[in-house]
Amino acid sequence: MCDAQRSCISRHLCIKSRITLSNIDSKGDDAMIGYKLCKKLNKFFKLPVHPFNLSNNKAMSYGEWQYEKGADTLKSYEGFFDIEKDNIFEGKTVVDIGCGEAGKTLFYAKHGVERIFGVEVLGKYEEQANSLAHKLGLSDKFEFVTSDAANLPFEDNSIDIIIANDAIEHVDEPERVITECLRVLKRDGRLYMNFPPYYHPFGAHLSDAIGMPWVHMFFSERTLIDVYKDAVKDLPDGEDRIDFRISKDEKGLEYFSYINKMTVKRFKKIKNELGLNVVYYKEIPLRSFFAPLAKLPIIKEVFVKMVVCIVEKSEHVY
Repeated sequence: MCDAQRSCISRHLCIKSRITLSNIDSKGDDAMIGYKLCKKLNKFFKLPVHPFNLSNNKAMSYGEWQYEKGADTLKSYEGFFDIEKDNIFEGKTVVDIGCGEAGKTLFYAKHGVERIFGVEVLGKYEEQANSLAHKLGLSDKFEFVTSDAANLPFEDNSIDIIIANDAIEHVDEPERVITECLRVLKRDGRLYMNFPPYYHPFGAHLSDAIGMPWVHMFFSERTLIDVYKDAVKDLPDGEDRIDFRISKDEKGLEYFSYINKMTVKRFKKIKNELGLNVVYYKEIPLRSFFAPLAKLPIIKEVFVKMVVCIVEKSEHVY
């Protein structure tokens, strides 16, 4: 190879290298623009009330906040039973999936349960849950169980009622969790599920630090991870929040691991594929005036506040 050829190849490689670096820098600039824009816009939105922030401000504990919200959870099912007259918990053995500090679990417990189990994958909540149970005089009815909802430590046909409030959108394998719930339910036992779909205004579940509605529809996950980490890093529980929401995949890339991006469409597909015996189903709109939009295919994903579904165990073998 002559000197002229070597020189030509060298110039080509240098130009190619500069182009590659330029593309990387450009991508970096785009990411930085998105990051700065998201942070700036977020300042215009007031954060919704969130239990993590209430706890940090010493206003109330996570469990106490849950206890106050227990009645709201039951109201989701008021089209199926009268929450003022019908006591669905009286004398029942109940499981509450994804109980956290078990505030809602204990709200159900005071309604005459025989026994209630709060199932939570994060064992760190056990001490606070047991403390609240003692405070409310419900320790004899309540038990905190550290477990993955996909592998429940209960015998077949042993549970009357399972509540999965704001839980099905968080589990890695929702099909497996639902099937496992049906395994442990008694014949005619019921699984009560409700969840905000992913395209809900705060469906990204970042509202403890990011108050902009539908933020996940306008910014990439990478941008939201950076903005969220920056927003909580100096909080007393900042590290816990980051560890709770963010993990790394097999390539070492960060992603939001605490949600499975459950949509209305996906949930309907799951219930149809599993052949569930659905005795009640409802899609609750964000506001009453959004009701027409919450009925339209595709568009409904943005205007549905809550998906509510009650499944009764039948003779079908799951």
